[in-house]
Amino acid sequence: MEGLLDRLAALEDRHRELSLRVIDPDVIADPEAYRMAMRDYSELDPLVQRIRQYRKAESALQAAREDARSEDVELRQMATEEVSRLEALQIQWASELQEALVPDDPSDRRDCILEVRAGTGGDEAALWAGDLFRMYTRFCEARGWTVEGISASEGTAGGFKEVVARVTGDAVFGHLKYESGTHRVQRVPATESQGRIHTSAATVAILPQAEHADFELDLKDVRKDTFRASGAGGQHVNKTESAVRLTHLPSGVVVECQDGRSQHANYEQALAVLRTRLWEAEDLARRAKEAAERKSQVGTGDRSGKIRTYNYPQGRVTDHRIGLTVHALDRVLGGELDEVVQALRTTERTERLKQAGIERPD
Repeated sequence: MEGLLDRLAALEDRHRELSLRVIDPDVIADPEAYRMAMRDYSELDPLVQRIRQYRKAESALQAAREDARSEDVELRQMATEEVSRLEALQIQWASELQEALVPDDPSDRRDCILEVRAGTGGDEAALWAGDLFRMYTRFCEARGWTVEGISASEGTAGGFKEVVARVTGDAVFGHLKYESGTHRVQRVPATESQGRIHTSAATVAILPQAEHADFELDLKDVRKDTFRASGAGGQHVNKTESAVRLTHLPSGVVVECQDGRSQHANYEQALAVLRTRLWEAEDLARRAKEAAERKSQVGTGDRSGKIRTYNYPQGRVTDHRIGLTVHALDRVLGGELDEVVQALRTTERTERLKQAGIERPD
């Protein structure tokens, strides 16, 4: 208990520092510093409010114990009952605070880059990649998140060979990170004349978006090329060199962006994706190490592993990591991913608590 109280006091001190930081004129004048300070303050504030409730209950318990020693029989009886109630409440809140103090993945609160690529299966794989991207777009829109297209290479029969987008909102990466991996589909393709079921696949990559402070990108190492965008977009897109290709010379990483309405907008988007991909290797190694130490069932980065199967004939979706099967294929593909995502989040959270020696009650 003493260790818990020390941690609570440290969090309250940090909360006071942040409350002063968000009203500091120098911080307010720096949009990036102010955004990060507000983010940290908003994340910590609910926990500090719970700490204050815990401290109030602690003070009330102390007062009730004093009253329980009163010579007044009626007061002593009422206070004894109050002591029992507050002791049980204190135990419950102490347990909840211990659980709340187990840190989540620090990247969970970030925005992310969503990449979907057709895998094995030819035209059908491209169509499937398009279905997956549509599923994620609907899921994000339902949560009030913004999906901004960055680049897309369309399949010859529809769908996408590859599509890249940026997703912004509240704790985006924390919800979408479990989607990285191979998504397999079993269905009769539109091009199949014999009615045979085919198995195709697409890979999904969810990258936590890097901020300037995460990865120092030397622009001298970046070559910028411009070209005319292809595909849909109207006369402006196709008649001007608004599309941008960035090449990181030391690593050979190439990023293209063509969905913006101006070369400047495409350059800024491409730069954000390039910084994210270069930082991803470091962050992925950290998360992989952490998951290995926890012996986690839920991978959040290996896109080569088969994580989920979508079976059309049986109308089911199966997540192979946690053995979850949902008999609601149409709803899932329509963007109703909450049941699957929440199950994965709960599994990971339970693993973190076990590692910290905290057993979550059933």
